[in-house]
Amino acid sequence: MSVLKSVVLFLLAALAEIGGAWLIWQGWREHRGLLWIAGGIVALGAYGFVATFQPDPNFGRILAAYGGIFVAGSLAWAMLVDRFKPDRYDLIGATICLLGVLVIMYAPRNT
Repeated sequence: MSVLKSVVLFLLAALAEIGGAWLIWQGWREHRGLLWIAGGIVALGAYGFVATFQPDPNFGRILAAYGGIFVAGSLAWAMLVDRFKPDRYDLIGATICLLGVLVIMYAPRNT
């Protein structure tokens, strides 16, 4: 159950951070206004709290692993929301990042 909880928290963190950054992008770069930017700031703040619920107590490990989730999640967001078409190198890179997440977070440890 701990791995499932961790994965769900990583997905929620990605949604909050990527969504928050996207809202700020939309508000500023696409001239949608301050409410979009404010929504982005709130979402980014929520992202900061989500990581604190991870079962692993090591901040550095959580953030390092989340980096891989962020890479893959950003491409997924771009595909779903912005209709971005990743090339094979985008997909290979994201896969490598996700493999890194598996090693960092879920490899057996002797501690």
